[in-house]
Amino acid sequence: MAHHRFTTAAFVTLFWMIAATLVILSSKAGAAAEIAALVVTAYLYSRFVTREAGISHALGVGTAWLVLSIATEIALASRAGHGWFTLLGPPDRPLLRNVLLFAWIFAPALFARRDTLRSH
Repeated sequence: MAHHRFTTAAFVTLFWMIAATLVILSSKAGAAAEIAALVVTAYLYSRFVTREAGISHALGVGTAWLVLSIATEIALASRAGHGWFTLLGPPDRPLLRNVLLFAWIFAPALFARRDTLRSH
């Protein structure tokens, strides 16, 4: 069971790194490109890593991706000595920022299977 958790955490982190890189590269193209980068990465994660995972797993992945993004922005901002908002959007554009926050969380859920209750 510990091996499965480690593998899952490694894949979640790897695909977050892919998503973060694509978001950074697409930031000059606008918010739609950033959201598309998240959606494409979420699709790839669901297609190659968790074909049978349910919505609760996908929301956990999205939450982890958001936490990693927040931690990265805090670390880079403290290192640079000024704000760095590429992953989550600038605070002076709250609507865009909120959309990006939701996109980080919910993009993986777009491709998840519905959780079903099983009776035994």
